Amino acid sequence: MQVGLAVDHAGDNNQNPFAPKAFVIRYWDRVIKNNLPKPSFILSKASPLSAADASAFAKHAAANTLSTKLPEFCSAAHLLCFPEVNPSLKKHSQDGDFSVYNDAQNFTNYGTERPGGIDSFKNYSNGFESNPVNEFRQYSRSAAGHNDSFTNYAIETNVADQNFNTYGSGAAGGSGEFKEYAEDTNVPNLRFTTYSVGVAGREQSFNSYSENGNAGDQSFGNYGKDSAGAQNRFTEYGTNSNVASSGFSSYADKGTGDEDTFVNYGVNMNNPTENFKNYARGSTGGVEKFSNYRDQANVGADSFSNYAKGSTGGTQVDFDNYGKSFNEGTDTFKGYAKGADADHKVTFKGYGVNNTFKDYDKKGISFAKYTNASSSSTNSVSDSGSLVKKWVQPGKFFREKMLKQGVIMPMPDIKDKLPQRAFLPRTILTKLPFASSKLNELKQVFKVSDNSSMDKMIVDSLSECERAPSMGETKRCVGSLEDMIDFATSVMGHNVTVRSTESVNGSGKNVMVGRVRGINGGKVTESVSCHQSLFPYLLYYCHSVPKVRVYEADLLDPESKVKINHGVAICHLDTTAWSPSHGAFMALGSGPGRIEVCHWIFENDMTWTTAD
Repeated sequence: MQVGLAVDHAGDNNQNPFAPKAFVIRYWDRVIKNNLPKPSFILSKASPLSAADASAFAKHAAANTLSTKLPEFCSAAHLLCFPEVNPSLKKHSQDGDFSVYNDAQNFTNYGTERPGGIDSFKNYSNGFESNPVNEFRQYSRSAAGHNDSFTNYAIETNVADQNFNTYGSGAAGGSGEFKEYAEDTNVPNLRFTTYSVGVAGREQSFNSYSENGNAGDQSFGNYGKDSAGAQNRFTEYGTNSNVASSGFSSYADKGTGDEDTFVNYGVNMNNPTENFKNYARGSTGGVEKFSNYRDQANVGADSFSNYAKGSTGGTQVDFDNYGKSFNEGTDTFKGYAKGADADHKVTFKGYGVNNTFKDYDKKGISFAKYTNASSSSTNSVSDSGSLVKKWVQPGKFFREKMLKQGVIMPMPDIKDKLPQRAFLPRTILTKLPFASSKLNELKQVFKVSDNSSMDKMIVDSLSECERAPSMGETKRCVGSLEDMIDFATSVMGHNVTVRSTESVNGSGKNVMVGRVRGINGGKVTESVSCHQSLFPYLLYYCHSVPKVRVYEADLLDPESKVKINHGVAICHLDTTAWSPSHGAFMALGSGPGRIEVCHWIFENDMTWTTAD
């Protein structure tokens, strides 16, 4: 099964009054009480299903048999559906050399029990617009002196799902190398279920792992457990990534003489979450080293549980720079070096602001420099400089005074990086489960595997849709255009219209503001803003936004003064409830309730207002 692509049913939709798109147009005319043109950008998101397909799939949804027609449904309805990766019993007994590899597949028994040899993947699942789903099972398991090499793995991919199950387990000697792993990815889900367990003298290295990524999760389970003389090295892990989550469980547990090195882990990350459980627990005589751990990161949370607990034989753990964050996050250490023998050694050369450091062995731990909250300068925004630019794009937030003709300002990258999808017709949507309590039913419909990236996307979206609204907020998640119209009109009445920035022209460059027009005469108003969520079908999180001013502005090329875009901007006048660490305050200074904050409406986002 392939990821769903749009199918051209334009003829059917334009001529058949029973097609979903034709019904939406009639519904719009019935509910919205004005004669303003219907914006093409929103009508293009209506379901492309033909009348016949919509009727047939609605019957399958009502009978709970839609999963039996999932490939056809995903393709015709323009949905995001991942292929099923079926197990393969084929063994790869010869050297493999893949110059370019892109298709979803399961590699089972790859390199298993191989004596010597090398497997090489030069360009594996690359390309931002693709949605690669790949699984390696029993990769280099019980091999002897076998080498694995991935030169470019899942570079610039979109919503990638990559799984290595029992990678290098039981191997003796040899090496595994990932030179560029998941760089510049959007919402990746990367899993090493059992990594280098029970190996002897094997080397594993990641030169660049999930650099410059956006969101997503990475997890390593049973990493280096029960190994002897193993070497694991991360040179650059998660550097410059945004809101990424990493989990290492049972890391180097019960190892003997292992050497694990993180040179740069989570450096310059924005709001990372790192979780280490059972790190070097019961190890003997190993060396664990972090050169730069979460250095100059912005907020986020770190958790170390059972770190070097019960280690013996002089296990050594070094942190050169730990958690010297730009803005203070949350650090939790529990069970640190508890029960270790007298020869263990743990050193911190530089340790940032810490919130919780308890239940640890007081012996054998030294701090060369410790930054406490009272002496910390990490919370200051005044010296942010280039660091802010790493986490907040220039021009993403600006003041209202910038919206004046002749002003030159940076335009952020407003391109929509989520997979293209379409709304479902209400006749199908109402028959599908949509609640955390019905998660298993929903996963069965779309054949979603446990712990997959699709699983996480669905859970996260449901959680956001079901959370209680903020103070003064009215919210609703909508999966059909009819539902979006109903929500917008329920908040602002039936004389409404919807706007979005015309194109992505000017993204990442300086633009000149041309003619500016305040919507509703520039009066303070209320709007309904709608933002995409990751889900199999097009799902929007819509919420009322009180006390705003909405503007339209021509955007010009600063040199030629030629119009290149027509932007829509919204200015939030009341920022009292915003977090002090919000990117807007990092970029503009000040804090909650002290300034207004404006931003452009990004591609495929939108704002509904009362019509002029």
